[in-house]
Amino acid sequence: MSNALFQYTLRLGDSSLILAQRLSEWTGHGPFLEEDLALTNIALDTLGTAKSFLEYAAQVEGKGRTDDDLAFFRNEREFFNPLITEQPNGDYAKTMVRQVIMDVYHLYLYKELAKSKDTTLSGIAQKAIKEVTYHVRHSASWLERFGNGTDESHQRAQDALNELWQYTQELFETPGSEKELLAQGVAVNLQDIQAKWETHVDELIRKANLKKPENVFMQRGSLDGIHTEHLGYLLAEMQHLPRMHPTAKW
Repeated sequence: MSNALFQYTLRLGDSSLILAQRLSEWTGHGPFLEEDLALTNIALDTLGTAKSFLEYAAQVEGKGRTDDDLAFFRNEREFFNPLITEQPNGDYAKTMVRQVIMDVYHLYLYKELAKSKDTTLSGIAQKAIKEVTYHVRHSASWLERFGNGTDESHQRAQDALNELWQYTQELFETPGSEKELLAQGVAVNLQDIQAKWETHVDELIRKANLKKPENVFMQRGSLDGIHTEHLGYLLAEMQHLPRMHPTAKW
């Protein structure tokens, strides 16, 4: 079970870590000051959740590695974040469409994970729920703002939705290694939250007067450590300093 729990916790941490890295790229580049600060704070919340998961993953692994080791000294084939989290930010509409998808996903994921029989995972989730509830409200308001704004803002939001939808099904795929964790009440049954996620996201899309993409070929691969070309470039930037100065402390 320890290896399965390590892989499960690692995947949860990777999801938040890579998303936080993408969001942090907006720091200093937001559309206006208040929004720049808001998204930076969301990035920090997401990074804090990632740190908690990776700290626990390192503890479960029991090989003397730390959360920093897991974040900065693995290559892309050793990361298991969903493909959607590594996609480039694009314009602000694309970032917010991606954020809506992930925020609603994390909301229902953490609500179920808070019931886990693993008290550490449950505790991390309970703390994260409070933060992600705000994140959902924030990104949903932007989706509605873009969708019901100008013709250009509406089209940009629709284009982003069309591009990103191909990565959504992967969020609900479960590797065979998690069957034991599911049976023991440790892991979340992703099929149980998929319907709630779909209902919530469909409603947000409707309020924004956007159209849900149909008959989309779904991309997958992250459960096996297979990623798009974007992750390698993201990791090169994120890991550059620790790899250049692995013993540095600050």
